[in-house]
Amino acid sequence: MTWNEADYLDCLRSERRGYAWVMRHHGGLAPKEAREAALGRYPYEPAEVPNRGLIFHDEAWHWAMLAIHGDRYGAERSELVHPSPDYRALE
Repeated sequence: MTWNEADYLDCLRSERRGYAWVMRHHGGLAPKEAREAALGRYPYEPAEVPNRGLIFHDEAWHWAMLAIHGDRYGAERSELVHPSPDYRALE
């Protein structure tokens, strides 16, 4: 996908916000730590980077659950496979 800068930045902000929210509410991180984790997971990628925005193929909920619970979170914590209503309310 080719991103225009405004759309890319909107998506980046949204995914960072969602990731930080999950890290606070499910991962127990303090707000500052959660923001830092989100920045680390979702760094800005310049327009010329191949596959820019590829991380957006799965939403922040998924990436945060992987970070918190590991690769088998879907099998071991089936209640976490789908984002919570509170998370969805962020959208």
